[in-house]
Amino acid sequence: MNASNHTIVIKVGGGEGIDPLNLIPEIIELRDAGIRVVLVHGGSHETNQIAEQLGHPTRTIISPSGNQSRRTDKTTLDIFKMVYCGKVNKTIVEHLCRAGAHAIGLSGIDAGIWIGKRKSAIRSVENGNTMIIRDDLSGRVESVDAEFINSLLDSGLIPVLTPPAVTSDGIAINVDADRAAAATARAIGAQELLLLSNVSGLLRDPEDRTSLIDTIRGETLDLAHEAAQGRMKNKVLAAEEAILGGVSQVVIGSASGDRPIERARAGSGTRFCNEVVS
Repeated sequence: MNASNHTIVIKVGGGEGIDPLNLIPEIIELRDAGIRVVLVHGGSHETNQIAEQLGHPTRTIISPSGNQSRRTDKTTLDIFKMVYCGKVNKTIVEHLCRAGAHAIGLSGIDAGIWIGKRKSAIRSVENGNTMIIRDDLSGRVESVDAEFINSLLDSGLIPVLTPPAVTSDGIAINVDADRAAAATARAIGAQELLLLSNVSGLLRDPEDRTSLIDTIRGETLDLAHEAAQGRMKNKVLAAEEAILGGVSQVVIGSASGDRPIERARAGSGTRFCNEVVS
């Protein structure tokens, strides 16, 4: 495949211990090789810290199925935008530019890049009881402006994207960055999606770091869903959505250490693919 036609979406998490700037040298190398890169990032740890300092500590919602998400009231969303769209996004763009890249930092709100639907109600399990929350400002990306993103890539820019998304009637909503990255990869026809965070991949037993599942194929997706717990559930959903949407390879891997992008592309972590075992 001609490198100029090859597109990679890289999502780097924002959990404790993750430094997104660790990826910059490799992103520059990919650009120099003619590969188009979209970087999607989180910022959860810094948001949690600043929310605590501002006297509005983060609350986590656990759904009946075990998925974890941030409780997003209006104040939380304001803090979220300040950290994700401001401090984290512009720091990454600053360092990409310093390394010689032409990068542009945008949220899903800007130009309506990520249009989503706000959840009308959320079920949260608290002390064994299921509660209904109706004022949460969260949702899921339903459409991506692929034409706009591709126009940025065609201009030689590296888009650096972050939540929130926006509803069709102009309301900012918190969305899961892994699944937003998957929606982006599908929409722009990316060949690869890398989901890099502070975990080495999907483990059969979360307490046993030696129980890494190295490969998931279409016919073994059920195994991935059974093994996933907590935040990993969203990563597995993102991987599934990307693979079913035509992305050739998705890797859940570590953002730490030397050359994390190269290692992930080589399959270090958990690789999802559409290959059929003969």
